[in-house]
Amino acid sequence: MMFLPAAAEAAEQPNILLPPLYDIVWQLIALIIIGLVLYKYALPKFNAILDERAQRIEEGLNAADRAKEAEALARRKAEETIADANAEAGRIRSEASEDAKSIVAAARKDAEEEAERILTNAQRQIQAERQAAEISLKSEVGLLATELAEKIVGEHLKDNELSARVVDRFLDDLESDMTVQES
Repeated sequence: MMFLPAAAEAAEQPNILLPPLYDIVWQLIALIIIGLVLYKYALPKFNAILDERAQRIEEGLNAADRAKEAEALARRKAEETIADANAEAGRIRSEASEDAKSIVAAARKDAEEEAERILTNAQRQIQAERQAAEISLKSEVGLLATELAEKIVGEHLKDNELSARVVDRFLDDLESDMTVQES
């Protein structure tokens, strides 16, 4: 029997794991009130915030898609611009090459004309100097011939006309001898 009083005492002591029934009821009523307040006021705001976030995310994705399309369009335009620029550069290079060729041809033509002019002037100058040299040589040869003739003959030719005729005849003979030798 000793165990009976202990069992009776245990039945009278409250169970620490199970609260009394009135506490459970009041806690359940408080939980329902808090749940209703949250359902009525907090849940709509929470859903509105979630909807707004979902809308922002969707707008962000749409904006990203538009940005990708814009980037692709810009890339295509840039490639077209680069292709046009390359074509323009090629055209400019070919024009520059043609211009350079025409400039070189014009410069070559001018140089050839200048060389021809210089050559013509040089030939004229050479011809003039040659004639002057021939005249000078003829007069010197004439004087030498006159001196030689004076020494050979032994007297001085006093007649200038006669001296000039002798010199001219001597020079004519000399020229004819030279033309025969050149042939």
